[in-house]
Amino acid sequence: MQPKAFNPFDAATKMRASIHPPLTNMPNITLHRVTLSGHSHRVETFLHLLGLPYTAVDVDLLHGAHRQPDFLALNPFGEVPVLQDGDLTLADSNAILVYLASRYGGPRWHVTDPAVAARVQRWLSVAAGELRFGPGLARVAVLFKKPLDLAPLIERSHVLLGLMERQLADRPFLTGDEVTIADLANYAYSARAPEGHVSLADYPNVRAWHARVEALPGFLPFPVMPVGLNAA
Repeated sequence: MQPKAFNPFDAATKMRASIHPPLTNMPNITLHRVTLSGHSHRVETFLHLLGLPYTAVDVDLLHGAHRQPDFLALNPFGEVPVLQDGDLTLADSNAILVYLASRYGGPRWHVTDPAVAARVQRWLSVAAGELRFGPGLARVAVLFKKPLDLAPLIERSHVLLGLMERQLADRPFLTGDEVTIADLANYAYSARAPEGHVSLADYPNVRAWHARVEALPGFLPFPVMPVGLNAA
């Protein structure tokens, strides 16, 4: 009998289900997600931190569900996550974080100070740029066996991690003393950088920050895949 091929999507879904059983109450929020997506994770984690009930819909990227008309009607870019809140449909993970913070976050998460809000936006931009196309893309290349040149991605990742290491030298979170959605947006792909052959060994401040984010009440663990530097 041939051993079953490793499917990262199946493994992640099983991990998520064992850690967080489905919510039993009836939510009015639906999250279209991929469990291995850091973009999906930042939104789903925030829903958990806010204590909001929701229905999770897994989008089958391997079979092209994100390119089907019904999904493109939700997000013409064909990307996850997509959040539906009643009659409202939102795409783009960072935009969803901003919406949830404003709509449900209260003073704990909804930043009103202009200077702090600007710092949050700066790091949301980092999550959409340097993080996505550094550690995020290196991880995609390894996890999904994409024919990408890893060397420049790894180099780009270390530049970003060095910057984050210095940023976190005198503060517990990216924008200061309090956690914000900027920390959620930058967590997953930096924490799973080793899956793209990017070592975190030289970044103790970054690793300590990861631990602080993971210690937040209600934090949703992001699956650890046995690839890259995590391979046995």
